[in-house]
Amino acid sequence: MRQKLLQTYHHYMTWLANKTEPAHYQALEEYANASQAGTLRVLPGPTGERNTYQLVPCGKVLCLSDNEQDIFTQLAGVFASGCHAIVHNAVFSQKTYRELPDMIRKAITLTDNWQDESLSINAVIYHGDSDQLKETCQQIAQRKGAIISVQGFSRGETALLLERLLHERALSVNTAAAGGNASLMTIS
Repeated sequence: MRQKLLQTYHHYMTWLANKTEPAHYQALEEYANASQAGTLRVLPGPTGERNTYQLVPCGKVLCLSDNEQDIFTQLAGVFASGCHAIVHNAVFSQKTYRELPDMIRKAITLTDNWQDESLSINAVIYHGDSDQLKETCQQIAQRKGAIISVQGFSRGETALLLERLLHERALSVNTAAAGGNASLMTIS
């Protein structure tokens, strides 16, 4: 599963190689190693029970910045986590978007109005000044539904918290219960 989740990231990094500074590119290359997306661990348990712990993508991540370089950083983090990116149309130029390979474009939704309540958002990555970050956090907090995690960074920062773009999934299957029909005793 992990390899499949990282496919978009690897294609994106190949495309990005000639679009950014070497030092910036190297920092973004570390995301593949840092991300735990798709990892599955078998946990110890009693005989007749199988317990697993998995880290899965959180879903759709809103990428907000006032410059394309930081959008490149955000996209690398989103793709290294196996998530789908939502990018504000005003910053990400149509020219750059059209240059992207199809596989990458399918992993990005462009929007003119990220405040639209019908837009599903599971997390936010923001690059910019603190006044705008405060405003953004207030707008995100007013949305109905689950609490949305917002990461705020200064322009040019690359130390994204990739673990905040993942959800935990624990599964416990009692293989000895219910006459051997394990599906009757599954807890997720």
